[in-house]
Amino acid sequence: MSKTKVICFANNKGGSGKSTTCSNVGYNLSQMGKRVLLIDGDMQLNLTLSFFPEDIALGFVQSGNNLYTAIKEQKSLQEYIVHTPYDGVDIVPSSTLMSSIEYELFTKWQREFILRKCLEPVKATGVYDYVLIDSPPTLGGWVMNIMCASDYLVVPVEASPWGLFGLANMFDFVGQVRQIAPNLNILGIAITKADERKNYFHQTVDALRGYENIKLLENYIRIDSSIEWAQDNSKPVGAYKKSSRSAKEYYDLTKEILEYADR
Repeated sequence: MSKTKVICFANNKGGSGKSTTCSNVGYNLSQMGKRVLLIDGDMQLNLTLSFFPEDIALGFVQSGNNLYTAIKEQKSLQEYIVHTPYDGVDIVPSSTLMSSIEYELFTKWQREFILRKCLEPVKATGVYDYVLIDSPPTLGGWVMNIMCASDYLVVPVEASPWGLFGLANMFDFVGQVRQIAPNLNILGIAITKADERKNYFHQTVDALRGYENIKLLENYIRIDSSIEWAQDNSKPVGAYKKSSRSAKEYYDLTKEILEYADR
């Protein structure tokens, strides 16, 4: 039985493409024959909305069948898994109540490891090859939980003048996490929203290559309206328009991530 590997997508800056990258990598892994569980760790529900229309996503909030309930009650995530419209892709939906998750964690025993504890029964089944976790754009106890539950970290970075803002703080935070979760590996930085015609794209690439011992993934995602249309239709871009440039770019990025994670 192969070991389930956990990859989280995190960046403390909003708009970096975390949810979009997480959803599309998850979908593409399923297209490669992998069994995938997605965990939506952000109160904005963007990962959940990548697979379900708003009324269904909000239904998960109202029913209590979501990640917030699992964490609050410290129950196995198995009880909160729902199937997406795509074979091989399941999800634990998020909730708008995740806005208060830091308060819920504050008084818990070993609060940094609650998500890992809730995830263990799922990993023990061996059903999934990969678990992908989307994170909120913060650096706090909940993101620490997500990282402590993960084997690998992918950091999506928007190729814009503001894309690098706060990234040094992010990696300092990761260093703190690794003091209590030494098995967390930074798989790499994934550039999103790239426009090769702009000088700041090349400046971003040069700056990211300057980070010592942190890999810059070769495949990056360029600006493409197909991504926005796919999001509007609650679909991964590969399912919405397989022939689009961004669908191919996300597929290539997924292959690159898989290459490092399967080592």
